[in-house]
Amino acid sequence: MTDLRIAFIGAGNMASSIIGGLLKKGVPASSIIASDPNPQTLSTLNDIGPVETTCDNNEAITKADVVILAVKPQVMQSVLEAVQTTAQQHRPLFISIAAGIESHSLDKWLGGDMAIVRCMPNTPALVQTGATGLYANANVTAAQRTNAYDILAAVGIALWVNNESDLDAVTAVSGSGPAYFFLVMQAMQAAGEQLGLSPETARQLTLQTALGSAKMAVASDVDVAELRRRVTSPKGTTHEAINVFQQAGLEELFAKAMTACRDRAISLARELQSD
Repeated sequence: MTDLRIAFIGAGNMASSIIGGLLKKGVPASSIIASDPNPQTLSTLNDIGPVETTCDNNEAITKADVVILAVKPQVMQSVLEAVQTTAQQHRPLFISIAAGIESHSLDKWLGGDMAIVRCMPNTPALVQTGATGLYANANVTAAQRTNAYDILAAVGIALWVNNESDLDAVTAVSGSGPAYFFLVMQAMQAAGEQLGLSPETARQLTLQTALGSAKMAVASDVDVAELRRRVTSPKGTTHEAINVFQQAGLEELFAKAMTACRDRAISLARELQSD
């Protein structure tokens, strides 16, 4: 990707995560330009790397082969309509990381007939362990699909989905997923403290256990259900804890929460879609 110019429209948390991951992967800072209306937001990128910055979205697009749309869904229409002429003249690949906004709306706001990839990355992209689902519209060439994949794969795993609607499920699983795990870690640390551990000991044990469990699951040739069974001796200590979780309906609660996440992505698309 050293010859690929990548622009970010919006320089918030997710854009910063991807930029940081790309730089750690070896993409030169000179290949990246970020645009944001807030100079203070742009200044925080200096902590990540010496990428080019601007407050002019049109300038960023003119310098890019690939434009990553990282603005809030609620302002996406106004942002894209303001750069429509530039987009039509330069015709880069557009990659949207905004939840809920469908490709046909993005295409209309950009003036039509544009190459668009929708994706749902997550914040662990900052430490090159992100998980991203991607969907390409019919205007995306094979070379552009490769570029989109390479950008997101540089910061974790990237998986193509065949149906755009599948991205709503991706949002529920991996897009919002880090927050679920952070909540579990928060609860475990707090419980450890209640059981008498110091805050730092509870924190370190919780985080290392989460890290080790994930590494085991990734490296294993069996599914996570079997891994759980292997560490759950009948009538043992882990068995008691798992029983409490299951009797409280933990699995059903996760299904309900993730369905609510998926449904919110769908409703957001309806609120923001272009007819």
